[in-house]
Amino acid sequence: MLEITGLTLHYGGSQILHGIDFTAKQGEVTCILGPNGVGKTSFLKAVAGTHPRSGGSLSLNGETLPLSRPQDMARRGLSVVPQGRMIFPLLTVRENLETAFAVLPKAEHQIPDEIFTLFPILKDFLHRRGGDLSGGQQQQLAIARALIMKPKVLLLDEPTEGIQPSVIQEIGHVLAYLKAKGDMAIVLVEQYFEFAYGLADQVHVFRRGSVANSGRTSSFDKATLRAAVSV
Repeated sequence: MLEITGLTLHYGGSQILHGIDFTAKQGEVTCILGPNGVGKTSFLKAVAGTHPRSGGSLSLNGETLPLSRPQDMARRGLSVVPQGRMIFPLLTVRENLETAFAVLPKAEHQIPDEIFTLFPILKDFLHRRGGDLSGGQQQQLAIARALIMKPKVLLLDEPTEGIQPSVIQEIGHVLAYLKAKGDMAIVLVEQYFEFAYGLADQVHVFRRGSVANSGRTSSFDKATLRAAVSV
């Protein structure tokens, strides 16, 4: 569904990404692994349009996408759950969810019942301010907001960071459910190895702004893969 060829990215005079080739298929979870500072978050920003890519091509369902603003990429079907969640702390849970309507036709301005099936706590807290939620609840809110956009590709940046194990498990169940539905590609940047390994169909190991290894998760020895992403 998502195919990227030769993607490069610069911050000022510094080159961050060096010719990344990447694919993510519908109905699968594709994980990006690697230690801190190797370009994983920068890659997601380049894909989502929050930082313009310097070069390379990006296609979705065979259609080449031009350099676009983040809101235009969202309208084309790329939803992002950013690192740090980035919810609006002074808006209520309902208002946070409704911000996703900005990329949808007016006829689709409604919160699907499925959102509250996946994240029942959000239904109980609809009138609570986003900033009053725990970190795990904010993460669920951020994922729910992205899903309301009806993505073709869901991009998640460190969704387990700083949240309690019980919520990590709940998020894992949600991602497994979305994967099984088969109507989107899921791209997951993750440091928590066991979480990523348990979900991933494909793995791309980043090293110094390049892809050092990639392939089906089943093709990697688990211990070798863990060592490769921990260096």
